[in-house]
Amino acid sequence: MNLTAELFRALGSLAEPPRDEHRAIARALELDGVPEAHDYTGVFLFQLYPYASVYLSVEGMLGGDARDRVAGFHRALGLTPPPEPDHIASVLSLYASLIDAEAAEEDAAGRTAWGHARAAFLWEHILTWLPVYLVKVSEVAPRFYRGWAELLLDALLSEARTISHDGPPALHLRDVPELAHPEADPKGFIGGLLAPAVSGMIVTRSDLARAARNAELGLRIGERAFILRSLFEQDAEATLSWLEDEALGWVPRHQRLAPELGDVARHWKERAEAAVARIREVRTAAGEVVAHASGD
Repeated sequence: MNLTAELFRALGSLAEPPRDEHRAIARALELDGVPEAHDYTGVFLFQLYPYASVYLSVEGMLGGDARDRVAGFHRALGLTPPPEPDHIASVLSLYASLIDAEAAEEDAAGRTAWGHARAAFLWEHILTWLPVYLVKVSEVAPRFYRGWAELLLDALLSEARTISHDGPPALHLRDVPELAHPEADPKGFIGGLLAPAVSGMIVTRSDLARAARNAELGLRIGERAFILRSLFEQDAEATLSWLEDEALGWVPRHQRLAPELGDVARHWKERAEAAVARIREVRTAAGEVVAHASGD
């Protein structure tokens, strides 16, 4: 039994809806508390969907090219992709299998090949998004899932320190468009702000509720894009100010991951910095319009 592989399998299973056996897993991992259904729903179904495609796609949506790339890795290994190949549980299960295959291989060349596959999957399909996701989970989740996120993040950063990857930049992180300007593409501006791959930040429903409270605005219930549009309609300046602060707050989060994640963390940091610049540009332009109108 490879303990590293079993750790990732166990942690991946805890990203699934709680079952009776998860309590034993939680105790074995010495996590604080046990997984509860209402906590799971609040974290994974309401705030932070546990799918790579949500954080790696330029639309910030489930499925698409990001999911297909993960499925393609299964096929490259001669495996049939599971129904949800980019779910945390599926991703970590495959990674654990690669660890096992490398450890069990007796032929040196074969072991090297499995090692390359392990490194490629880690740096292409896991480290490109999961550490950033776990940072957010650790900030918003209740006690049990906060501990889960912190343990998984520690394990992934340990892998990053010991498993290097000298290949090209991850395909997921290439050719990501800049955040659109609202005058040119209003829908793209809203969508980009809510797509982590574009904005460099993760904005949850609870974040938008906090924005409404801070600015004393009405909170309309619905999808995040609907809520954000509503905030803009009520007070664009206050909403832009809040978004600028949010994007600024993500810059040091990404920076803290840089020692282990290198170019991956730098990519995320640059996305957040670009979002700050775009939001400031929009705020300045809006202020000039208001000032001009007032002068008239």
